[in-house]
Amino acid sequence: MTTPPQMSSTAAAAATMPTGEVPPEHSTDAWTTQTRILTGRQLSVWVRDYSTLGQSLLFPALSMVMFKVVLGDAVGNATGQNSAYGTVPLVILVGAMFGSMAAAVRLNTERGTGLLGRLYVLPINRAADLSARIIAELVRILASTVVLLVAGLFIGFRFTQGAWAVLGIIGVALLYGMAFSTMVLALAVNAKPAAPIVPMISLFSSVLMFFNSGFSPLEAYPGWLQPIVANQPMTPAIEVMRSLAVGGPITENLIKVIVWSVVLLGVFVYPALRGYQRAATDH
Repeated sequence: MTTPPQMSSTAAAAATMPTGEVPPEHSTDAWTTQTRILTGRQLSVWVRDYSTLGQSLLFPALSMVMFKVVLGDAVGNATGQNSAYGTVPLVILVGAMFGSMAAAVRLNTERGTGLLGRLYVLPINRAADLSARIIAELVRILASTVVLLVAGLFIGFRFTQGAWAVLGIIGVALLYGMAFSTMVLALAVNAKPAAPIVPMISLFSSVLMFFNSGFSPLEAYPGWLQPIVANQPMTPAIEVMRSLAVGGPITENLIKVIVWSVVLLGVFVYPALRGYQRAATDH
């Protein structure tokens, strides 16, 4: 039986190494090497899927322009600040969230075709494939963030706080995206194949997208809703990115971003690993 093309690089790497040089399956060396190889596989699949690639890079940029055209004057009049400083961070986070759903769909597809099971029976570290998917998501988020930051220059977004602030904006996007992607992958791998996981995550993401300080100034929301909007995951991330771009307080909102990210990772990493094992061995 021929080796499936999706597994060829991993299987070949294991097959061509002398027995004495193959690191133990549960070792850190095995995890590092195999994660790197499997990350390459994930990125290769992503780059070759032109519809997903376009949706990850072009659709968020078009959405950003749309938000600017539709909401730019209203937000600018309410805050006295160019709405691009809220729109660009908002769309960066939205792109990170909705892009992760493509990874969830791909995970369920590979589960249905039996690829997860085939990978599982190989002498591969049990965490390597899942960590490879998360790293591939970070690469996707990095690429889309850079594209959106460049596109933001055309609608008035500027970097007034120096190069370190630019790296900070990218870092916040990556931290938020890693936590959200881990949550999505955990939900996807633990859901039944027929479960409406994508519509449910889309609904959740849409609620976050329309109730944050990037979509509309916090003061524009009803008083009872303002504490919820101010403390939901997207708002502090948007405010940190806004402050890094144009100046302003950072510490409080950065702490909120870190707390949200740590909580999501703490809650969903183990279920993701356990769910992956069940999905790979489920017949």
